[in-house]
Amino acid sequence: MLNQPASEIELLRATYAAFNARDINAALALMTADVAWPRAFKGGFVRGHEEVRAYWTEQWSEIDPHVEPSAFHPEEGGRILVDVHQVVRDLAGTVVADEQVGHRFTIDRGLIQVMEVCSLPSSS
Repeated sequence: MLNQPASEIELLRATYAAFNARDINAALALMTADVAWPRAFKGGFVRGHEEVRAYWTEQWSEIDPHVEPSAFHPEEGGRILVDVHQVVRDLAGTVVADEQVGHRFTIDRGLIQVMEVCSLPSSS
């Protein structure tokens, strides 16, 4: 079993809280300057703080996502897989997605360097 430093899990919890609060500056402060972030509902990645800011601003003008981490799974290479309950609403408040998704984070010197959307391991 790999142990993940509590500080990295707290970093990720703070990032989800900032995202859900729509506090872009607080979230960006937890990321490296060259962060790679997925354009989950558009495809591809954005890189760096200004591209993440522009992507989130665009995303929030079209949908209202809320993400709650429910479990953290340390992986090889210092990565962390997060089990996330994601609820996406349209701007009128209608739920368009309610699902469990995986977010894999690479942490570098206490900051998020890469986030990827991935599938969760199936429970047997």
